[in-house]
Amino acid sequence: MAEPIEMPTGLRPPRKLVQLGELSLPLDLMRFGLQWPRLVTAPRGDGRPVYLIPGYGGSELSLRPLEAFLRRINYDVADWSLGRNRGSVDRDVARFTAVAEARFAANGEQPFTLIGWSLGGTIAREVARLSPHLVRELITMGTPIIGGPKYTTPGQRYARASNIRLDQFEREVHERNSIGFDQPLTVIYSNRDGIVGPDIAKDIYNPQARNIRVDGGHLGLGFNPKVWRIIADTLAGRA
Repeated sequence: MAEPIEMPTGLRPPRKLVQLGELSLPLDLMRFGLQWPRLVTAPRGDGRPVYLIPGYGGSELSLRPLEAFLRRINYDVADWSLGRNRGSVDRDVARFTAVAEARFAANGEQPFTLIGWSLGGTIAREVARLSPHLVRELITMGTPIIGGPKYTTPGQRYARASNIRLDQFEREVHERNSIGFDQPLTVIYSNRDGIVGPDIAKDIYNPQARNIRVDGGHLGLGFNPKVWRIIADTLAGRA
């Protein structure tokens, strides 16, 4: 039996200078344009069902470009169909699980790959833990894995809006993470993330987790060609 993991300490939200780096999103998007050729050789998919889950404050629209790319390389992609992610994780886990169960029954009980951006990755992880029969594989992008919202840039605002105590919630998140899950897990994070810093976006709980660093801010992760290529290679079974 694996030794229990102690709750990490000494963490902090991204520094102000890194937070300001999120304002460079337009420049990042221009730079991403030079990377599109890497997608031309992306491997074709096997038609498996995939779900995309948006981050805090985002809706299905935020993931439409990634959805179009994955459809083009032959995946059966659906959005979570719940509208804007307003940060009610437990409620949204239950709501999304109901959506996924219906599709699971309709498609011959074929499990899904879940791809979650930021808080969407938290929802994906909880669904994998609580309903493992629904989930074949997980990919997260800039997800606050360690500490929940406590060490994120909008953490204090999120706590007020959700009426939670960050210290207590941090302990609950650690306990949930410590349970772990068995599905393959790819964790994409960035050292330039000004919202969910790299120290909390890496998975230290699941031995099968692949933590992959990319360049770019948090707000550009869903549009980053390198991230898209990592997702395509992961779905195709390429390390």
